[in-house]
Parts: sequence; C-alpha cells; structure tokens
Amino acid sequence: MAEELIIETADVRKSYGSVQALVGLDLRVPRGAVCGLLGRNGAGKTTTIKVLLGMVRPTSGTARVFGLSAGDERASVEIRGRTAFVSEDKDLYGGMTVGELIRFTAPFYPKWRADLASGHLSQLELRADARVNDLSRGTRTKLALLIALSTGAELLILDEPTSGLDPAATEQVLKILVKQAGRDGTTVLFSSHHLADVEQVADRIAIVDRGRVAVDGALDEVRARYKRIQLVFDGDAPDAAFKARGVVATRKQGRVLSVLASDGERGVVAEARALQPKAVDVLPVTLKEIFLETVGVEN
Repeated sequence: MAEELIIETADVRKSYGSVQALVGLDLRVPRGAVCGLLGRNGAGKTTTIKVLLGMVRPTSGTARVFGLSAGDERASVEIRGRTAFVSEDKDLYGGMTVGELIRFTAPFYPKWRADLASGHLSQLELRADARVNDLSRGTRTKLALLIALSTGAELLILDEPTSGLDPAATEQVLKILVKQAGRDGTTVLFSSHHLADVEQVADRIAIVDRGRVAVDGALDEVRARYKRIQLVFDGDAPDAAFKARGVVATRKQGRVLSVLASDGERGVVAEARALQPKAVDVLPVTLKEIFLETVGVEN
C-alpha cells in the first residue's frame, strides 16, 4: 500500500525577477513523518515553505499539501487551517502576557488542545503572567512552539525551531516534537541549520541546494546509501576521474584519495583497485559529511 503523502511537490520553480529561488524542487513527505529540511542560506528552504503555505505561488510546477493545490487561493486557506507554522522570527503579539496570548489564539483553532497547552506551559517553564515583550529570544521560541503544538494541527511547519534555545531547552523541545508526532500522527517539516538536532529527531531528510532537492529519503536509508572509499598510496595520490555510477565528490590530500559515493561503491572500488593503491577502505559517513559534500562546502 502506497504511503499517504501530506506534502508533494513536482518540478516547482519560483523566480523573483531574474533570481531563481527554486529550480525544479521535488519534495515528498508522508503522513506522520518528521522531516528535516536542510540547506545553506539562500538554498531555497524559506521559499519552499512559503510555496507550501500558499504565501507565494510557484512560477511553474505543482505543490500539494493534504492533496490540495497550494497554488489555489481557496485550497491554500484550508491548508493553513490544518497547519501550524512557526517562522524563524517567532513573531508574537508583544503587548500581551503569555496567558493572554494563549487565550487569544485558542478560538482560532477548532481542534485546540487546552490539555497540551497547559502541560507545555508547565513543562517549558513559561510564566502565564510574563509579558511577551519582556521574554528572552529563547523563551519566545518556546512560547511560539507551545502555541503551534497546541493547535491540533495535522502538519507542523517549523523554521529553525530551536534557534535561541540553550542545550537543555533544545533537548526538551525535540523530545516534545517526537512524542507528539508519534502519539497523534502529526507530520512535521522543520528547517534547521543544526545537523545534530536533525539526526536526533528526524526519520526523513531533504537537503536543498541551489533551489532543488539534492538528497532526500528516510534518514537511515540515506546514511546506508552513502559510503566513503578511501585510497592510500605510497606516494602522492594521483588525479583520478571516476566513471562509476554514484560518485558524488572526489578529494585528494597528500597520499590519500577520498571518494564519496552513493548507490555504487562496488564500481568505485573496482576502479580504485586499478590505480594500484596501497590500501582501499570503504567507510560509513555521517549526515554532516553527506551535507557538506552535497552543498560543496569544504570540511
């Protein structure tokens, strides 16, 4: 039986004048998944979120959320009604107290969970009488997340949900996200620069680079798919252009030639042995290595 897709985009392109923010984005997130959206600044993550929420319309391609067209005005209203969004800026009404903001927000959501709001208020150590304007950046983040988690939404879209949080608060928030996704079947898409956070809670990832999804899938499968083939020579490593399928990047440093490959280490190893190295090792790689090599950052 095919997975029910909560988010599905196909060849989505978005241009702002001469600037191409998205250039053929394909993204699929099944129901109940916790998906980490990764990418450098300017890679297209924020534009992707805006397209999904109907805040901007794609130049071409299709984006569907809950099976509804995100580019359709009426459908996008329903999408937003079933989705809780926390922006990177964590915009909140500063003149209210924490308690007033929660009471003000609740009537807008028919499925509002007062039990979750009360529980998270205590768990996240938020004072109901504290004025929002007086809260630290980290505390405002916790309040924004409390509201999102209490809406009863089927989909949570979170932009940098742990920004401003100390390590203890980050751990706390991540545990809450995983618990809610597991208990209620809530689907979570969260954009983050913190790879450790993603590895801790995500069961899927999508790495966005230059406006398209470069790597995506179940996190365990992605990590299993990638291997590093390391060749050690007696003298300086030779220049080599591998023709095997799945070569992502090749790097030479002194006596060592390193090849990152996906779905094709056997072919790479066969080519590597023809170079007559002193040793050939096939090594596992971390999500950080996959990310850095994919987006072209020196590590």
